Amino acid sequence: MRTLFSSLLLSLIVLASPARADLHIRRDHGGYVEEYKAKYQRIRDRRERVIIDGICNSACTLVFGIVPLNKICVTPRASVGFHQAYYDKAFTFGIKVTSLEGTSELMSYYPRPVKDWLARNGGLTTEMKKIKNGVDLWKIVDPCPEEY
Repeated sequence: MRTLFSSLLLSLIVLASPARADLHIRRDHGGYVEEYKAKYQRIRDRRERVIIDGICNSACTLVFGIVPLNKICVTPRASVGFHQAYYDKAFTFGIKVTSLEGTSELMSYYPRPVKDWLARNGGLTTEMKKIKNGVDLWKIVDPCPEEY
C-alpha cells in the first residue's frame, strides 16, 4: 500500500510540475517578425531558457528583446546577425525593399547592450552585421555554462 501511495504521489508531482524545455537555436536565419514575437513571448511566459548554439540572424535576434537576458546564453558556436527590416521579397518582385517602420520596431525591442553594439558598428543597414561568440557578444548575453 505504501509503495502504491508513493508511486501515485510521485506521479502527481511530475504531472503538476511545469514542463521546462530549452530552445536550442542552431541554424536560424530569421523570417517573419510577428512569428518570432509570438514564439519568444511564449518562451518568456513559460520561463524557458534559450541556448544560442549556432546561427541566430535577422528576426531570430528579437530573442534579446523579448526573453529576459538572464534566460539566454551563448555557446562557443554562437553567431548573431542584424540587418534592417525589409518587406517580403515575394511581394516586391525579388527586390529587397527596406521598411523604416519595421526597422524602428526591431530597434524598439532590442535592449541597451544590443543598441550600443549596433551604434558602435554603424547601426542597422541592409548588410548583415554579425557578432561571433566572444567579448562583444558577452557584453549582450552571458556565455552558457560548460554543460551546454
